Amino acid sequence: MPELTLDRITKHFKNKIAVDHVSICLQDGVYGFLGANGAGKTTLLRMICGVLKPTAGEIRYNGIPINKLDGDYRYILGYLPQDFGYYPDFTARRYLEYLAACKALPPNISKEKVQELLCLTGLEGEQKSKIKTFSGGMLRRLGIAQALLNDPGILVLDEPTSGLDPKERIRFRNIVSSLSKGRIIILSTHIVSDIEFIADEILLMKQGRIIEQGTTAKVTENMHGKVWEYLADQDEVHRMNDTFAISNLKNEGEKVRLRLVSDTCPCKGAAPVSPGLEDVYLYHFEEVSEHVEHLERRTI
Repeated sequence: MPELTLDRITKHFKNKIAVDHVSICLQDGVYGFLGANGAGKTTLLRMICGVLKPTAGEIRYNGIPINKLDGDYRYILGYLPQDFGYYPDFTARRYLEYLAACKALPPNISKEKVQELLCLTGLEGEQKSKIKTFSGGMLRRLGIAQALLNDPGILVLDEPTSGLDPKERIRFRNIVSSLSKGRIIILSTHIVSDIEFIADEILLMKQGRIIEQGTTAKVTENMHGKVWEYLADQDEVHRMNDTFAISNLKNEGEKVRLRLVSDTCPCKGAAPVSPGLEDVYLYHFEEVSEHVEHLERRTI
């Protein structure tokens, strides 16, 4: 069973702490890193992939530091960054065959693997089309295909469904679910639905730290007594919106049904309701911190 251990991982950019003493142990399954933009997710993933070196701490794969594994670690790693590079005039097949050669896959294995991945990602009918003609969803599927060429034990996906329509996001999630057995899949996102139904564990990340970790049931259980419904008059809605975090608003005749997140009962007449993962997200990330990713792009 693969095991990836992060031991007090820290990353500084000048005087800014992007990742702050993160310690976790990951085994096979899907891990959803959930946090607002600027939480440090991309920085953490880049360190896991060896693109960035930690300022402090150590990352180990099966007990061995990844810097000592060097090429052996890169061989078991598949990575889909937010923006992956491709040649727009290449066809999908030629692009995957080219990357397979770069990864030193034997030609006989490469041909079979490319065909397998084109089928897995639903691109077999577009394999002779140039990449520049692809939609956003097709590009993300091509991205996951290239990340799987070496049959990695660790698959890292950074904001994989950003900009996709609901149908493509569902297709992408189904692909990820089908790949989860026997490998570590790390999926970073700020889109709650991407991980709510497929992640074995959810890790909430804020200001460079893991603030909560567990199954969807566990992290939502901790929100009991903090989610409320209230049937408000029209003239109350603006005041309530300024005072409380509102996760849903629905007009019902002359009234408006509000779903609010609050540590205590927000007003007379509000009733507690069962929490969901969106409520957890709103509770922790209503106030978006300064965008660390902007700093990263200037620094790297």
